[in-house]
Amino acid sequence: MGILMDKDTRVLVQGITGRIGSVQTKWMLEYNTNVVAGVTPGKGGAEVHGVPVFDTVEEAVKSTGANASVFFVPSPFVLDAFYETVEAGIKFIVVVPEHIPVHDMVRMDELAKRAGVVALGPTTPGILVPGIGKMGIMPASLFRKGKVAIVSRSGTLSYEFAGILSDHGAGQSVVVGMGADPVVLMNLTEIIERFQEDEHTEGIIIVGEVGGAQEELAAQYIKEHVDKPIAAYIAGKLSPPGKRMGHAGAIVRGNAGTVEGKYQALRDAGVEILESPIEAGVWVKRHGLVG
Repeated sequence: MGILMDKDTRVLVQGITGRIGSVQTKWMLEYNTNVVAGVTPGKGGAEVHGVPVFDTVEEAVKSTGANASVFFVPSPFVLDAFYETVEAGIKFIVVVPEHIPVHDMVRMDELAKRAGVVALGPTTPGILVPGIGKMGIMPASLFRKGKVAIVSRSGTLSYEFAGILSDHGAGQSVVVGMGADPVVLMNLTEIIERFQEDEHTEGIIIVGEVGGAQEELAAQYIKEHVDKPIAAYIAGKLSPPGKRMGHAGAIVRGNAGTVEGKYQALRDAGVEILESPIEAGVWVKRHGLVG
């Protein structure tokens, strides 16, 4: 059983006939992900890598039993696609695209909460559960099955940490890309709560970055509820105040969102601080998380 994604997850790919959607579908299938359908309006009846394509999400769900969706939809159309997906009864959605307007994200977040939908993103590499499958763009070759859950605001850093752990003999129970925008559909505290409850996760690594208050808010939950070994790395130590660093949410405003402030809150919650990603290899060995 995996977190958010398990052997019963039947994946729908929205935007499957596009260049990115088609390529990523191929790679998800190669990782044994149970991709059962795709949706592109006007392309119903086609196939992509053997996956049937439908005009609407409703048709795809009725025909294939799809219960999760990953978006490779151009950002101007994500809001409409999200509404359609929720109305069709899908309960887990991964929103990969970036550059989605903040007001669209606020609407999507409100709808998801009202409908009981769990969603990741936007600007997320998705989710990968070793031995189960992946939804999104994570490069599967870097991952191996194990005991450590990783949550990251940065796609490339999540790959780096997984690769370092794998090189040190420590596999992953799940790797989750939280998303890098100011408004995300599933916050850090909610993800860590699932890690804490998961019987297959024995250790947790947070990969954060400057800007926002996700790490500070999660620290209080960690202090009160998390009893598993937990470590954190925050990217952007040298980021100048007031300048956005790559991600829309990675911006320091005054004294808020600094690396120092995040580290202090996490230390106070009992989280071990990693000054460099490479230290993760030593950390997993110290806590018996290899294997």
